[in-house]
Amino acid sequence: MDIPVYLFTGFLESGKTKFIQETLMDKRFNNGEKTLLLLCEEGEIEYNPSVFSGENVFIELVEDESDLTPENLEKLRRKCKAERVIVEYNGMWQLQSLFQNMPSKWIIAQEFMFADANTFVSFNANMRSLVVDKLTTCEIVIFNRFTDAVDKMALHKIVRGINRKANIAYERVSGDVEFDNIEDPLPFDVNAPVIEIGDLDYAIWYRDLSEELEKYNGKQIKFKGIVAKAESVPEGSFVIGRPVMTCCVDDIQFAGLACNYKGAAVLQNKQWVKIDAILNLEKHKMYGKVGPVLNVISVVVTDAPEEPVATF
Repeated sequence: MDIPVYLFTGFLESGKTKFIQETLMDKRFNNGEKTLLLLCEEGEIEYNPSVFSGENVFIELVEDESDLTPENLEKLRRKCKAERVIVEYNGMWQLQSLFQNMPSKWIIAQEFMFADANTFVSFNANMRSLVVDKLTTCEIVIFNRFTDAVDKMALHKIVRGINRKANIAYERVSGDVEFDNIEDPLPFDVNAPVIEIGDLDYAIWYRDLSEELEKYNGKQIKFKGIVAKAESVPEGSFVIGRPVMTCCVDDIQFAGLACNYKGAAVLQNKQWVKIDAILNLEKHKMYGKVGPVLNVISVVVTDAPEEPVATF
């Protein structure tokens, strides 16, 4: 039997405990199911089991990140015979510590992130890697303590720079909630006869392509990238792409695409080129399956962009 996991992330005093307690008070969610509540940090607010029929909720404290092992987590669940798990996660721990160590039957059902609207921009500037870690996989971001004095667009841009699909909600001190309705136009025209990807827009385009492949099928595209060649690349093909950084130097990865080009043999590895190609979804040996393949019209050697590493 799969065990649903409801994951609540964020940083100290971000409102996780209050939200979880209110959720457990709601009989639409808590109707007597045996529930394991894992606390990976303790804030100022303490849980009061008496207000949410606590006989079916079993609270366990995980004090150290090293305690997140499949054996220990499953032991805690079996101890109370829980049918589901709620995790209040430590904001200073990487989520991979949990994801890589969840028991095989544990499945993330929902993931929420909480943040103080008044301090989030500053926190992002100083603890960027932790913010990226918590935003990347969440389904909804809840900014609490929101007031009209807070720059909503600044919060929106941080979230959208990392996660384009998450819902964003702004909760005021009064408890009133409004959902984000700011539109995010792409910095290039996907309906143009030729889609021109600017030097600063490669990361955004590559992510959008990854999420909506069909949108680009059959489109003519121009952009600047690095030639990548290796023995494993078939004759008449090469890879073009750019290093992309999500949050910090340590997470830079090469984001590339397979290209078909009769003149591939004359191209040099790590050479910067401007490519004009038709993107088709087709099978390619480099993917081993159907994927985005650039059928090259022309390639022109060029200089590297001012910022060689693409960012969001």
